[in-house]
Amino acid sequence: MKYRKKPVVIEAVQYDGTDESVDWLYPQLVSGEIGRNTQGLFIKTLEGVMKAEIGDYIIKGVNGEFYPCKPDIFEATYEKVN
Repeated sequence: MKYRKKPVVIEAVQYDGTDESVDWLYPQLVSGEIGRNTQGLFIKTLEGVMKAEIGDYIIKGVNGEFYPCKPDIFEATYEKVN
C-alpha cells in the first residue's frame, strides 16, 4: 500500500543564531522546553532532546510541539504559503 502525507500548514523559522530567529520561541525558552547556548538550541521532544544548529529550521508541529529539521529535509518537504 502507498500513502500520501496530508497537506498541513506549519510554522517554522530558520535558526541563524540571532535573538531575532528565536523571538517566537520566547515562552518555550522561559519554560525550559527549549534551551539555548553557544552550541545551538536544545529542544525537548517526544523522542528526547534534539539539537538545532545554525541553518536548521525550527518547526512548530500541528499539536504545538517543536522540533528541529535540517535544511535539505525541510526544503524537500515544505513550501512557503501565503
